[in-house]
Amino acid sequence: MRPRKSVNRDLPPRMIRRVRLMKSGSEWVGYYYDGRDDQGKRKEIPLGTDLDVAKAEWAKLDCKPIPQKNTLLGKIFDRYEAEIIPGKQPRTQKDNLLSLRQLRKAFSEAPINAVTPQVIAQYRDKRSGKVRANREISLLSHIYNIAREWGITNNENPAAGVRKNKETPRDFYADATIWNAVYEVAVPELRDAMDLAYLTGQRPADVLAMRASDVVDGFLQVSQGKTSKKLRIRLVVGDIPNGLGVLIEHLLEQNKARVSKNPYLIATQDGRKVTAAMLRIRFDDARRVAIKKATEKEDNQLAANVRKFQFRDIRPKAASEISDLGHASRLLGHTDKRITETVYRRVGEIVTPTR
Repeated sequence: MRPRKSVNRDLPPRMIRRVRLMKSGSEWVGYYYDGRDDQGKRKEIPLGTDLDVAKAEWAKLDCKPIPQKNTLLGKIFDRYEAEIIPGKQPRTQKDNLLSLRQLRKAFSEAPINAVTPQVIAQYRDKRSGKVRANREISLLSHIYNIAREWGITNNENPAAGVRKNKETPRDFYADATIWNAVYEVAVPELRDAMDLAYLTGQRPADVLAMRASDVVDGFLQVSQGKTSKKLRIRLVVGDIPNGLGVLIEHLLEQNKARVSKNPYLIATQDGRKVTAAMLRIRFDDARRVAIKKATEKEDNQLAANVRKFQFRDIRPKAASEISDLGHASRLLGHTDKRITETVYRRVGEIVTPTR
């Protein structure tokens, strides 16, 4: 017997898939039964364009039980991307699409019920990006859960319980020396962004999204983009502005003095909103100058430390320099203090000696 074409390997015996390119550019897919007519001549009997219906018709003609639904994961990926991902936060959408691109390469042609925990473990071990592999397996697990809700499969989630690669949290801490080296050579809008990120303990995207209208009745109102957590950060103690209050007053005065007005707190000197890309360029430029200055002074250790410094390290710097863990956790918007303590606190706990 001749081997079946790859396009039909996922189908029951004597079922054929026909694919035609339409004038519109779209693909038409139909299913047929490879049967015989009354004279014994080969005849393709139409089964329809829906795979599950086609399998039911095939079972009647072949006198076999109706095969269980075993939709290809590629189709489920398509539906998940169209229906589920758009409802997530923009940053999560971007991450999911990146993970889905890798999952498609390995699983698109796999029937949903054919994937086992062993297959997923093999995928994990072959991926060179170990942390990315963890994100991809988590997404695959959620896709299986959603597929179960959709009624596409009744099987257990094969990704549940699959061991993840060990991850080591980033532990870089930007002390005052590192901070000052970059801050001193930063352009004004970068300094403002660094100060605002440090005093609020918020993520870079949330810092850039802060507006003058968010300052209400002595509070800076924050709605975190990643978690939708809402915070009100105090700007005054009694009637006296705290450090953040002084910074906010400075930023508002700057905006009033500009010819081109901007609703955002972080803006360029000519009134343009600072985007994530602009912030990245300005931070990279300042870091490059700081490294050069440290190298010229033959301070190779400082140059190496500054090279590791990233804008995202400002949030854990803030968490590390607040003595009260509960206060730090609330400012960062965490529901669990353990996240703040294990991921964001990057300096040792202060203790006293035995004597």
